[in-house]
Amino acid sequence: MNVDWEGLLPIRDEVIVIEDDPTLQSLMIDILAEIGAKTVPFTTADDALTYLLEAHGKCALVIADHGVPGQVQGIEFIGMVKGRWPKIAAILTSGYLIENAALPPKTTYLHKPWSLDDIVVAVAELLQPGDPITKR
Repeated sequence: MNVDWEGLLPIRDEVIVIEDDPTLQSLMIDILAEIGAKTVPFTTADDALTYLLEAHGKCALVIADHGVPGQVQGIEFIGMVKGRWPKIAAILTSGYLIENAALPPKTTYLHKPWSLDDIVVAVAELLQPGDPITKR
């Protein structure tokens, strides 16, 4: 995989990825690694929430699939994160159509199937607003 974007700034803090499909989780981790992010993967939002509450490092961004197993779904997880840590950026993914009105404030929604470019652009727009990126 070769993610070649001009103007992408380094990602200093962790990116939490919540995805129960092993192929999609691996793909997201690979994409984020290509753009320099350290990822912490989870298959449930419950485990990711526990991780955040235990304050393991700093988190810049959460990427959560809505339909993951466990008690907490993606939208609920992002709502909790935004309530407690409002500076953490968030991307929600789902194969289900989700109305923008249902999203927590300042959450980017990517409908599956998303592309590599969709993820990179969404990450850049959230983590470096005002600093546009271009594809080489």
